[in-house]
Amino acid sequence: MTGPPGSTISGATRLKLSTMMFLQFFVWGAWFVTMGTFLGEELEASGSQISLAYLTQSLGAIAAPFFIGLIADQFFSAQKVLGILHLAGAALLFLASTMSTFGAFFPVILVYMILYMPTLALVNSVSFRQMASPEKQFPAVRVLGTIGWIVAGVIIGWLAWEQEAQLSQTYRMAAVASLILGVFSFFLPATPPTHRGEKTSIRDILGLEAIGLLKNRSYLVFFLSSIAICIPLAFYYNFTNLFLNEEGVKSAAAVQSLGQVSEVLFLLLMPFLLMRIGVKLTLAVGMAAWAIRYVFFAFGDAGSLFWMLLVGIVLHGICYDFFFVAGQIYTDKFAGERFRSAAQGLITLATYGVGILIGSLAAGPIVDNFATDDGHDWTQIWIIPAVIAGVVMILFLILFKDRRVDHVTMLDAASTTLEAPGIAVPREQRPRSGTP
Repeated sequence: MTGPPGSTISGATRLKLSTMMFLQFFVWGAWFVTMGTFLGEELEASGSQISLAYLTQSLGAIAAPFFIGLIADQFFSAQKVLGILHLAGAALLFLASTMSTFGAFFPVILVYMILYMPTLALVNSVSFRQMASPEKQFPAVRVLGTIGWIVAGVIIGWLAWEQEAQLSQTYRMAAVASLILGVFSFFLPATPPTHRGEKTSIRDILGLEAIGLLKNRSYLVFFLSSIAICIPLAFYYNFTNLFLNEEGVKSAAAVQSLGQVSEVLFLLLMPFLLMRIGVKLTLAVGMAAWAIRYVFFAFGDAGSLFWMLLVGIVLHGICYDFFFVAGQIYTDKFAGERFRSAAQGLITLATYGVGILIGSLAAGPIVDNFATDDGHDWTQIWIIPAVIAGVVMILFLILFKDRRVDHVTMLDAASTTLEAPGIAVPREQRPRSGTP
């Protein structure tokens, strides 16, 4: 990996990278959290249509490796590609804000997500290439992304766009931020393509080089569990905001941002947990948190049991960090130096591509099945992902028996990441021999 000499980056570069991360996730958080409510209440979309809209995230995640592998890594500087994608995205977000039917809205958001998802890897590339020690320097930059997501939710709550049926404004707000980031990207540090002139195969792009790791029974169990746990995850992403608004929770988007706050806090506890109880139980705790969260959602309300909704939201930190981040660390150590990048690409494709895709297709019809005259029977809806998460956890505990990965050395491999909902931050690929 290229980077400046020394162990620090300049203050100006750090400020640019932090601003980039803030805007990157502000753009996404500005509309993604409330899209279900916007579609359900303002465009009168069904549960299946809402899930179809969120499914565009998975299609974008599947398309992203091809875009990065075939374009950004081969021909153009990452910061320039980032700028072009966000400028185009700004136009599409504004166009989405003018749509009055789901049929008109869907193709716009589909094209937008195919353009947006590659930018998640691009901002990482721009950051990593300026750092001598990304594992130490990246978290302080990446945390601004989580803060950007939180700020977007707080602004939506403060302006009461949910209560006043003005959620089309969220797309305009995101469009302005995307326009700013698009222009700003051209002033970011130069990040030329790392594999110019080299041949890149589909096998490399999809991380299929690491497919042999699945011959190990325990890693196969982890891999399949990662896909399966994304099925209940889709329920959370697609319908939590609509659920909170139907329950009468004020400033629901701002309340949901507590999940990202908890993510930062619980990330600090994860290394301690890995040291004390190991990878198997840490992953199981993450899966158990999904089941508990949905039980709390099923029986909580906006009145005397509002605390149950709050706890369910705050559990996001455990749900995400203790399974997905711990899983990235486990994958990193299990794969070893040779297959590390390929394995991270494969697990990301499996979870946010295949897993969320299956979950979105399943969640929509289930929500429609429990529609009522004045909303939905959320108790029945949330019990289903709770059961799924519980079953996945039990099967994982029974079948996962890998004791080869030492817990201390796992922590040495950890590259701490702070995630906004919806995507894993893949590890930057190491340049091949002969590349700058």
